[in-house]
Amino acid sequence: MSANPTLLVAGAGGHLGRRVVELLLDSGATNVVAATRSPEKLADLVARGVTVRRADFDEPASLPAAFAGADRMLLISTDALGIPGRRLAQHRAAIDAAVRAGVQHVVYTSMPNPDPDSPINFAPDHRGTEEALEASGLGYTVLRNNWYTDLLLAGVPAALASGQLVGAAGDGGAAYIARDDCARAAAAALRSTETASRTLNITGPAVVGYAEIAAILSEIGGKPVTYVPVEPAAFEAGLIAHGVPAVYAQIAAEADVAKARGRMGPATGEFQALTGTSPTSVRDFLTSSLALQEI
Repeated sequence: MSANPTLLVAGAGGHLGRRVVELLLDSGATNVVAATRSPEKLADLVARGVTVRRADFDEPASLPAAFAGADRMLLISTDALGIPGRRLAQHRAAIDAAVRAGVQHVVYTSMPNPDPDSPINFAPDHRGTEEALEASGLGYTVLRNNWYTDLLLAGVPAALASGQLVGAAGDGGAAYIARDDCARAAAAALRSTETASRTLNITGPAVVGYAEIAAILSEIGGKPVTYVPVEPAAFEAGLIAHGVPAVYAQIAAEADVAKARGRMGPATGEFQALTGTSPTSVRDFLTSSLALQEI
């Protein structure tokens, strides 16, 4: 790999991808390519010296040209959750195109424990993508990002208003990791000179359950909040009743089942080893979000 490699972010139009590009620029990277379905949304990055290319994972023939010249590439898992098989097909197309374009190393954003026993319905997409990377001959870094701390924010206003935090994880929890920290991990993996293939579990500093989250909310919100455990089916139905789309309500319920089974842990030190910084705790994340009036 050259002393000044070309780093490509596929999926740069999303929140995570855009943040990775920004972090790469802030760290001094100069050969940065942002690939997205909607290049017009990244005009501000062009002004900062980023090369922006159109890439549509549903149009595989367009991808080799979009990836051309890249040394290392970040493949962010897509949001195609509504059609079974589409997401994995997109990822396989991207990996095939990376091979044809001469990419040397792919960084991929996966999930915790995507094995056949996972209760989460999109686990096969991640498992299949990891298997495709293993078979590709490319060097790769799989980032098994734990559950986003950011996803807790949607339920916080109701919890503070009602005094009840409803969930279906029993006494289980997750090693929650902030999305911004996931971006930092991805940027660090892209900038790394490591060429060997590896799988890293990217987690927050501790496994945290709903009871502890309720206690944190009680403290920072100034009013008592109690964790109310319910069955997964009831949790899913309640989310739908409050306007959450069915596909996301199902995922939330399945994620809580995974937490209850201990599949969202343990916490590791791999984020810190990769980035040289400490991950944001749930307490600090919620405290800063409340201060910024995001909840």
